[in-house]
Amino acid sequence: MTGRIMTGNEAVARGALRAGVKVATGYPGTPSTGCIAHLLTLDLPKRHVEWSTNEKVAFEIASGAAWAGHRALCTMKMSGVNVAYDALISIAYSGTNGGLVIYVADDPGVSAGMPEQDSRGFALMSYLPMLEPATPAEAYELVQRAFDVSEVTGAPVFLRTTTAIALGHAEVDAESPRAPAEIEPILEKDITRYTKAGSKICKDQHQASIDRLVRSGEYVQSMGLNRLTLASSEGGTGIVCVGAVNAYLPEALERVSMDAISLLEVRTTVPFPWDETQRLLEHCEQILVLEELEAHAERAVSVAAQQSGFSGAIIGKMNGPLSPIGEVGVTEILAGLNAAGLVLPQGSSESVSQSNAEGVAILPAKRPITVCAGCPHRGTYLAVDAAIQRAGFTKDDVMVTGDIGCTILGMNPPFDLLWNEVSMGSSISLAQGYVHAGVRTPVIATMGDSTFFHGGIPGLVNAIQHQVPMTLVVMDNGWTCMTGMQVNPGTHDGFQGGGRRVDLEAVIRGLGPDHMHVVDPFDLEATTDAVHLGLQSDGVTVVLAQRECAIQSSRRKVRVGTTTIDAEACILCKRCLNVTGCPALQIRESESGSPSMHIDFSQCTGCGLCASFCPTGAITHTVASKESS
Repeated sequence: MTGRIMTGNEAVARGALRAGVKVATGYPGTPSTGCIAHLLTLDLPKRHVEWSTNEKVAFEIASGAAWAGHRALCTMKMSGVNVAYDALISIAYSGTNGGLVIYVADDPGVSAGMPEQDSRGFALMSYLPMLEPATPAEAYELVQRAFDVSEVTGAPVFLRTTTAIALGHAEVDAESPRAPAEIEPILEKDITRYTKAGSKICKDQHQASIDRLVRSGEYVQSMGLNRLTLASSEGGTGIVCVGAVNAYLPEALERVSMDAISLLEVRTTVPFPWDETQRLLEHCEQILVLEELEAHAERAVSVAAQQSGFSGAIIGKMNGPLSPIGEVGVTEILAGLNAAGLVLPQGSSESVSQSNAEGVAILPAKRPITVCAGCPHRGTYLAVDAAIQRAGFTKDDVMVTGDIGCTILGMNPPFDLLWNEVSMGSSISLAQGYVHAGVRTPVIATMGDSTFFHGGIPGLVNAIQHQVPMTLVVMDNGWTCMTGMQVNPGTHDGFQGGGRRVDLEAVIRGLGPDHMHVVDPFDLEATTDAVHLGLQSDGVTVVLAQRECAIQSSRRKVRVGTTTIDAEACILCKRCLNVTGCPALQIRESESGSPSMHIDFSQCTGCGLCASFCPTGAITHTVASKESS
């Protein structure tokens, strides 16, 4: 056994390997991305690891492996559970043979975007156990226990972390991986278990899933995952602390008297530790429930209190000071302890802000979040804006729907183009809704290549079938970039790790849009022409803007061209900066001492877009040779 510093995501990956996982699948989504990303860096013979097209596909692949008797892991962020749930609930009803673990990372505080969703609700709806570690070290241990619970009870099992655990670093004592079990795949033909063909089959499976959850509760209790520590004397305050919050509780308790405080450390909201809770209620005068996001544990404690005749106060989110929004750290725990009447040192419950010597709070400077220097999406959005103007409209006239990923940055300055964002692939369907609602101006949908493979294809099929007049702009940069440049089906063959690239252009042409244009987004005029034609055309137009992610091409020393500025000719109109918003453009002193625009060549990739907007010709652009590009 060796101790090393690792993230919670890496700890889950290492724990799954120690558990003998055979198949691991997932879709990139912060904060869970690092689990599969780490596995893909390892040499893992006799195992299969992949980034799947979306979370539903990933879960179905893992489920097939588990039905065949092997241990399988599927990873996703909280929003991915929404995508997978159609299959997940059905497979939960059928149960599993080999261990099947669903690793989901929630995001209290919304550091990575999307709704602040509490995935414990899905576990409750599905009658599936959910283990909730408090640290990376616990994540390493609990993913192994999750496989055990799954195989003992026949139920898929959730492992839930939050951003603080998934991305946080800690020392973990990790043992060597175990090879997957050498077993023959199970081929079991049983329509009463593996289909939903009939009312009786479904109701019997429903009852079986409930029975599996009961068995899971008994097994979890036998493992002692939920730890109850009662104060030496009866009375006082009982604290029910769930998952990640357990990591912060010791620091908060250092500031209060520990006399007559009892503690139940919960690592499974589902199944809930009813026996331990009843013992806590019998021992204490009041209960403080500490959990992030929804009040799932607090509701369970309230039910247990009602059943046992407990008359003391239950302090938490429903009737207390704690919020269902955001993370729960030391400050929030102290607020709960204060509400419980525990005496705190003066000022300990106050939040601390960074201040200067005069005591005035120092706030970070505001800056718009925009695409990277050299990002091809910059050219695409500049072309969309130009096409809208060429058609005689303003940005406020034309609905441009947005989608998930780097492409959503088109909502921010300097573009200010996108009006909305819902979920992966939704931009195409939302655009159709606006058309059917009678919007008289053109409607444009935008999305990235990975998002198109993930969830955009059905929406485009629907638009083509129903002949909806709209323009779809697909921005193909060859990678799943927002989550860290993972491969997707359209990534170049050389990065597929033994797989094969799917030709995105051929896929779209095969669906049969009425008009299709393939453009280089750094060719501003051609891209503008293509979008403008779409705004004027009947039926469905697809503009496929293809150019690799600037970060990935820069890593391989690929340059688009060379862009230079003649400082003496620059009149500092700032048009190049204001229109493009490129981070590589900066204002500095020229050799004559007067300010002028300069280029930071450590960021510039030579796309040349800024030159298109220079009124004096001070910016010149030279296209790179084919050898260098």
